[in-house]
Amino acid sequence: MATPQDTIYSSPMAQVSDFRFDESVAEVFPDMIQRSVPGYNTIVDAIGQLAGHYAQPDTRLYDLGCSLGAASLSMSRYVQSNNTDIVAVDNSEAMVEKCQRHIQAYKSETPISVVCDDLQNINIKNASVVVMNFTLQFIPPEQRQSLLARIYAGMVEGGILILSEKLSHSTTQGNELLVELHHEFKRRNGYSELEISQKRTALENVMRIDSFDAHHERLTQAGFKDVVLWFKCFNFASMVAIK
Repeated sequence: MATPQDTIYSSPMAQVSDFRFDESVAEVFPDMIQRSVPGYNTIVDAIGQLAGHYAQPDTRLYDLGCSLGAASLSMSRYVQSNNTDIVAVDNSEAMVEKCQRHIQAYKSETPISVVCDDLQNINIKNASVVVMNFTLQFIPPEQRQSLLARIYAGMVEGGILILSEKLSHSTTQGNELLVELHHEFKRRNGYSELEISQKRTALENVMRIDSFDAHHERLTQAGFKDVVLWFKCFNFASMVAIK
């Protein structure tokens, strides 16, 4: 069955509401993410590879902000460690409903449980892998340090946090260059100037992005001993923090 196309911002809006992961977004999310995030497939597959390498027997893997479960399913394909399970968490009922359907259809050998809740309410424990794939940027900035500290405290030694984020650049000129490259990426994927503009307005108040240096400092302060920037394309990046 063909993936529904993202046309959410294709018509002029008198007032653009803040972006929400509601039913309309969940319906077109695979198309939206492919046309909006450069390297998304590479990131998701590598999350699975990293999980396969770092997952430890008798531990738990977390996918925080799981959306439709792409990272969870990728981890399940690669993880061979005995007695591991995956907990996928999202606070969007629409996303969770579709995520559960995807996971049931896939029939993963690694147990995956899907939880509809705010990830701040989740008790992270005995974790060898934690994934936040474009999730932290939607958490209020003042809550990010304490969340990362909680994640670190709930991880086993040698565990990893995989953190993918849209980044800001330290200079105005450099930031504008990266934004323009990203907008051109979206144009080449069929988005109009109206769609690009209205989507940007919708995200302004709900997605607050940081520089890599800010992420590095926060992760180091939380206790992680090494932070590796393993992927970057335009202003999108993914990093691994090792406990």
